[in-house]
Amino acid sequence: MSNISHDEFIIELLNNITVQSNRSLAILIFLFGMVGNILNILVLSQRSFRSNSCAWLFLVLSIVNLVSLMSGLITIMIGGWTTNPTNYIGVVCKLRAFLVFSTRTIATWLMVLATTDRWLLSSMDAHRRQQSSLKNAKLWTAIIVILSVALYAQQLYCYEANLIDTPLKCYGKTIVCRYLTDLSLAIVTVSIPIFLMFVFGLLVISNVRQSQRRIRTLQLGSVGATTNRPVASNSENSAGKFRQKTEHSLLRMLFAQVILIGIFTLPLCLDKFYSSFSGDDGSPVVLAVNAFVYDLSILVYDISNGITFYVYTLCGGTVFRKALYDFIMSMKLKMRCH
Repeated sequence: MSNISHDEFIIELLNNITVQSNRSLAILIFLFGMVGNILNILVLSQRSFRSNSCAWLFLVLSIVNLVSLMSGLITIMIGGWTTNPTNYIGVVCKLRAFLVFSTRTIATWLMVLATTDRWLLSSMDAHRRQQSSLKNAKLWTAIIVILSVALYAQQLYCYEANLIDTPLKCYGKTIVCRYLTDLSLAIVTVSIPIFLMFVFGLLVISNVRQSQRRIRTLQLGSVGATTNRPVASNSENSAGKFRQKTEHSLLRMLFAQVILIGIFTLPLCLDKFYSSFSGDDGSPVVLAVNAFVYDLSILVYDISNGITFYVYTLCGGTVFRKALYDFIMSMKLKMRCH
């Protein structure tokens, strides 16, 4: 009897922690994430960012994060106060799974695309720099969206409500479905994108260092020839400095976001690998622990979808903060006019 009561105590404790997390932490992530992503969309839509491919990718990323937070957290927050509708409504279960998994995949691969764009732009090769364009960014964004949707279209068949002996009642209905979902998320959505982000991030750092060495060499070699060069106008100098400042700010924003995405997505990735290859005995305690870890990993993952605005504000330098300030001032001016 003591073992049974102890198991029941553990199960009840984990369930209570999950409920309290869904009531408080999920709401906090949702509110901060919604406000932050909406502000991102408003700031990055401004004219000064429209022609920049990396800024455009950040704009699309904010829209995707917004959809991911709404589809992922609304039902979780409802589940903190009453029965989660995904547990017993099949259509809601399938649609939520499809939207959550596909938008998360789109978001991580958009970050890979942004990192690749910075690598191309920082290259010493003129042909590679030309590949960093708004047109190519839009093309590859469309490809990422189509492939992500195609990858997780199987959720509309695989996921089912009212399941038993699974971490969640809304879960993959067959072993094959669960393997496919878990490995797709762990490998395609998280592991490969994170690896590519860090690889291209290191390549960007290498390109920047090569560029700096070349600039210093050219400056030393042209000290005696400066008097014969035409002097650029003040407007040309200021425009060039602004573009350079914007590029540096976007690079800082990108690197900070890559690091945080790696931190916040790792728990869910490990949980999916564990659930795919572990030989669980299916006991109530094991199921309760799995459900608790999975729910907590989902909330931690959702933080990565909600912190982009705050990362941009802290790491984006004066360029992003000035754009935010200009937007707020323009809104105040419009309100006074009305």
